[in-house]
Amino acid sequence: MTQKTPKKRHAKGVDTSRYGYYFIAPFFIVYLVFQAYPLLNTVYLAFQRYMITGTNKVVGPTFYGLKNFQNVLTKGSTIAAFQNTIIMWVINFIPQILLALLLAKWFTDTRLKIRGQGAIKVMVYMPNIITAASISVLFYSLFAYPQGPVNSLLAQVGVIDKATYLNTGTAATVAIPFLEKGWHTRLIIAFINFWMWYGNTMIVLVAGMLGISPNLFEAAEVDGATPNQIFTKITMPLLKPIMLYTLVTSLIGGMQMYDIPQMMQQQGSPAKDMTMTVTMYIMELVYTGTKDYGRGAAVSVLLFLFTGVLSIILFFIMSDRDEARARKAQRKARKGAKA
Repeated sequence: MTQKTPKKRHAKGVDTSRYGYYFIAPFFIVYLVFQAYPLLNTVYLAFQRYMITGTNKVVGPTFYGLKNFQNVLTKGSTIAAFQNTIIMWVINFIPQILLALLLAKWFTDTRLKIRGQGAIKVMVYMPNIITAASISVLFYSLFAYPQGPVNSLLAQVGVIDKATYLNTGTAATVAIPFLEKGWHTRLIIAFINFWMWYGNTMIVLVAGMLGISPNLFEAAEVDGATPNQIFTKITMPLLKPIMLYTLVTSLIGGMQMYDIPQMMQQQGSPAKDMTMTVTMYIMELVYTGTKDYGRGAAVSVLLFLFTGVLSIILFFIMSDRDEARARKAQRKARKGAKA
């Protein structure tokens, strides 16, 4: 006959076992109200015809099937928005991860003995502390047209005609409209994201490298391995889990890019077609003109699925195949032993 485990009681006989549930309850309440419910409601609206017309007439919600998805994939700017988002993420992430790896390698190399590492890391990480809106306003002012600081610098160094530029009546004829040209604006947005996040990526990679056993590096040095061989043959393979984390989190953040491109976009700028991200397009569908909540929800669901599929692909590519094969062999051996 099994004995019941007695409930934990205070010295005076007060039951305290339920207090743990009280402490974790706020998290679950906040999650259900502010995350789970909006997510489920978005999926529900994606299959509904639900909008508010320009005359404030509410249409729906009525079941619409897959028509919202068909609509956003064949009409509007959904495909272009996905392309813009991916391009700006890629041209920001590649230099970001390369520079972060280089800095992490320097800071963890005991033979370099870099002085003032703490101060350098703080300065590198500093842009990540500043709000994206503040940095966007700063760069918006720097690249102002026609007479902004960057154009003034170009005039001083002779890239554009100085005499023409200093004349307020003719400055616009030689100044470069950075925020009105698609690729110029894309590169500025990508640079801002790179500048803000490479410090954070570096800190994560440094933590991953410091978690590798020093005995492995010492054994490789005794065997005559060069620093580059140690980095490529030992550090990088063992850094795969951290690299996967960095890739997936950067992908999720990049696909949700909104504040920087939105703040860098001038009213009526022709660069809009090349800088509109998926989240910007969702906001346009939901908050401008005919407020089409059904189509906005459909694009949101597509964004969720697209990010999920890419994350799964990254998990598959970055997975340790040797370890997976070893586990599979162990399972087969166990089954053979049982048989």
